[in-house]
Amino acid sequence: MQLRLAYAGDRGMMVSWNTYSQLSSPSVKWGTDPNHLNHEDFSDVSITYSTSTTYNNHVFVNHLQPNTQYYYLPQCATTPSSFRTGRQAGDGTPFTFAVAVDLGTMGSDGLSTTVGKGAANPLKPGEINTIQSLTQYKSGFDFLWQPGDLAYADAWLKEEIGGYLPNTTIADGYKVYERILNDFYDEMAAVSSEKPYMVGPGNHEANCDNGGTTDKAHNITYTYSICMPGQTNFTGYINHWRMPSPQSGGLGNFWYSFNHGMVHYVQINTETDFGNGILAPDEPGGSGAENAGPFGRYPNEQIDWLENDLRSVNREKTPWVIVAGHRPWYLSGTTCPPCKQAFEPLLLKYGVDLVLNGHSHLYERQAPINNGTVDPAELNNPKAPWYITNGAAGHYDGLDTLPATLQSYTRFAIDTVYGWSRLTAHNCTHLTHEFVASANGSVLDTATLFKQRKCKLDYPKA
Repeated sequence: MQLRLAYAGDRGMMVSWNTYSQLSSPSVKWGTDPNHLNHEDFSDVSITYSTSTTYNNHVFVNHLQPNTQYYYLPQCATTPSSFRTGRQAGDGTPFTFAVAVDLGTMGSDGLSTTVGKGAANPLKPGEINTIQSLTQYKSGFDFLWQPGDLAYADAWLKEEIGGYLPNTTIADGYKVYERILNDFYDEMAAVSSEKPYMVGPGNHEANCDNGGTTDKAHNITYTYSICMPGQTNFTGYINHWRMPSPQSGGLGNFWYSFNHGMVHYVQINTETDFGNGILAPDEPGGSGAENAGPFGRYPNEQIDWLENDLRSVNREKTPWVIVAGHRPWYLSGTTCPPCKQAFEPLLLKYGVDLVLNGHSHLYERQAPINNGTVDPAELNNPKAPWYITNGAAGHYDGLDTLPATLQSYTRFAIDTVYGWSRLTAHNCTHLTHEFVASANGSVLDTATLFKQRKCKLDYPKA
C-alpha cells in the first residue's frame, strides 16, 4: 500500500511502499515489458517508528535509461505498475510538471462537504477535490512536487474538538493520527504509483498538533507535550520518504536537488537549519514553537550546500533554476522574515528564475522581486527571481483570507478556490505557470516568464 516513486539521480528511481509487517529484504522486480520483469533490486530498508502502524520499505532501482517507460512489481504486490524515468539534463523537449502545497487528506478524515465547529470552506456536493483533479490530469505532467504540509494528520485533535471526528483519549490520539496519515498516502497512490512524487518539509510534518489547539468548551489549550514520540521532530516524514539527497549532496528529505530536462530543481528547508545565527521557525525557540531539529551536522550546512549547489549548475544544459520551500517571504499576509534573510541573498547571487512557496492557504502570484523591490522588467527578462505562493490545494482547515490591501508586488491573488499549479518549460527562454481550479480544471491565472539567453540543448527522438 501507499506505493510511491521519487527521482533518484540521472538513472535511478526510488520505489517505496508500506506493509503491516517488516520485510527482511524488500525487493522490486522491473523491466520494460510488464510480462517479463527481468531485473530485480533489493534493499535492507524496512523501517518504522514507535507509534506507526506500518513499515516503510525503500528500494533504489538503478541503471535505468532516461525518459523510458518501465514496469515494476514491489514485493507483496500482485500487479505491475509503471513509471517513466526523468528526462536527461540538457533535453530541450518541452514538458510539464505539477505543484501542490498544503494538500491534505480528503474525505471522512479530512476535507469533505462538511466541517466541524471552527472550520470553514467545505467542498460543494459533488465537487472534485485536488487529489482527484491531479489524478484526472496526471497524464499531462511528468511529476508532482509538494513542498511541505502533506497529510495534515496533526488536525486530528482540532477535528475532534470541533465535533467533526468522534472524541478519543489523548493516549489513543496516535491511532487517529496514523489513520489520517495512511488515508492520505493511500489516496495519493493513484498519482504517486505512476508519477514521481517529490516532497519537502513543512510545519505540519514537524509536530502532531502544530504547536497548540484550544478546546474552548473545556478551557484547555493543548501544546506539543501531547505529541507521541513518533509524531515529533519530523519522525514520520523522515521514515516515509527517500528523496535524492545522496545523489545531490543534500540531507535526507530536508534539502536536495535534481535535474529534469532543461530545469534544475532545488528543495530547501524553511523549517530548520538556517545557520549564520538565524533562528528557523520550527527549531526550539523559533516562531513556530515546534521544537524540531536542527538536523545538519554543523549550523551552516544547508546554506553552504545551497550555495555550492547553485554555483555548480550548468546553465547551458539546465538554464532554468527553480527553488521550492514551504514558507513564503513575499506575500500579502504573514511572511517568514528569517527565510528571506537566510535564502534570498543566494537566490539573487546565482540568478534563480522562480521560487515556489505555500504555507498560506491561498493563491498569490507576485512579480520578480529583489529585496522588496519589483524588478522593472517584470516577466520580460528580469534579473530577480519570480515568486509564486500556492497553498490552496485543500485540507480540513480550508482556505485563508487575503488582506483587504495587497502588496504592491502582487500581480494576481484569489482565496476562494482550491487548486494546484501546472508549470510548462517550453524551451530555453519561456516558462509558463498556470493556476488550475481543482473543481473543474479551468485555468484561473496564467503567466509566462521570458529569459533572454542561449543554451546548448539536445532534442532526442521520441
